[in-house]
Amino acid sequence: MGERCFPEPFVDLEPFAAWALATELARSRKRQTSAMVEIQAFYDALLPRMEAVLSYLKRFPLGGLPAQEARLFYLTLALAEVAPAVELFQQPSEPDTFAVDKFIP
Repeated sequence: MGERCFPEPFVDLEPFAAWALATELARSRKRQTSAMVEIQAFYDALLPRMEAVLSYLKRFPLGGLPAQEARLFYLTLALAEVAPAVELFQQPSEPDTFAVDKFIP
């Protein structure tokens, strides 16, 4: 069995490890290239866990997160990335906007 992506209290989120991307551009690309059913499943799994996730992550300095905690942090950022797709647009991309590759942070 391989190494876990997330700390022990959050192993149930392992199926969503592909969303734990380190950059905003990568997270945005993941959202825009994913099906809404996949986005919705990620949103539905992570949103109820956010209070526990944030409470857990508060124990670590932001600039010094261990690997598993860093991936968990990236997962929270991915939730922020997909929330508008679920809550506002009901589609992976915002309507009438430029392609994500046009904006390099």
